[in-house]
Amino acid sequence: MIKRKPLVDELVEYVKNNLKKGYTKDSLRWALVGQGYSKLEVERALKIVDQKLAEEAPVLKTKPDIKYEVVEPKEYATKPWWKKILGI
Repeated sequence: MIKRKPLVDELVEYVKNNLKKGYTKDSLRWALVGQGYSKLEVERALKIVDQKLAEEAPVLKTKPDIKYEVVEPKEYATKPWWKKILGI
């Protein structure tokens, strides 16, 4: 007798593979629901994928350096509009 993986595990693998390909979670969610899977199974699989990806994510050990720079506005020597029109 052949043992099959539980359906949720198959969905988790499917979602992980397609997320690596660049598909969004929403597009995968509606594609699976459209193929006949229940929303509950799909949501459970997405939740498991989120947990697994969070565990695999690297932890940042250093804080980013934030630098502030004050930018002064440039002053333009502009003529009044009537001098521009008259060419003065």
